[in-house]
Amino acid sequence: MNKKELLEGHNKEEQILISKMMDKMEEAKQKNKITNTDFLDGYQIRICTEILNKAKFNNYIFFGGYEEAERKIIVFYSDKFKFIIEDKKYMNKLCAIRISLPNELYGAYTHKNYLGMIMKLGVVREKVGDILVKESGADVIVMPEIVKYLLTNLSELTRLRKADIKEIPINELEKVEIKTKEYNIIVSALRLDNIIAELAKTSRMQAKELINQERVFVNFKNEIKQTKLLNEGDLISIRGKGRFKITEIIGNTQKGRYILKIEKYV
Repeated sequence: MNKKELLEGHNKEEQILISKMMDKMEEAKQKNKITNTDFLDGYQIRICTEILNKAKFNNYIFFGGYEEAERKIIVFYSDKFKFIIEDKKYMNKLCAIRISLPNELYGAYTHKNYLGMIMKLGVVREKVGDILVKESGADVIVMPEIVKYLLTNLSELTRLRKADIKEIPINELEKVEIKTKEYNIIVSALRLDNIIAELAKTSRMQAKELINQERVFVNFKNEIKQTKLLNEGDLISIRGKGRFKITEIIGNTQKGRYILKIEKYV
């Protein structure tokens, strides 16, 4: 399939993503080299995977710094460089910065806080991968080209003036346990607006407002269709309310309402 065919059926934003990704793919093939994209979120990864399957291109790997990473880059390589997979030569495509807090600030900052501090420095989101937050600070996975800038400027921020900030090898990342809370909700239908109302603990009208304000994401994609039907495994993010996953549709009540098992990330 040619590029025009691969772009068909996608909106403008997706077309830009696909075009950039394919440019990196073609560069690897034509110039016989290793190339890579910036960081992609889960939705973008899904789109790119579909396109790569259609294009029947197999010389690539997703890499986010560690196996369970949510945000990842795509590393493309020509046949000449197939050894990079076995030898893990793609590891140098990413870097990591460790922020160690003084004792009095242990547990003071969340993922949102760290990301906000980095964005305040003018860094664009696609240059930053996962942020692994712990009581003592955070490990931040980034593109190599912004490491020096962050090392120089993060310590100038008021919140981090007492922190120890340094670059660490990507294989020394300290993985953190993802904490979740499990509970059940009951909804009259599997529509997005119904479920958002229960998850956000608000009225249907207010749930519709959250959707219209583009604060709701399903599987990392902004969703504005209030009647969209959700399924088991769907990941739902509500800005300002948190992230949730429908782990199971347990069954129905006697009145025919749906009982859903929900996992909330805390």
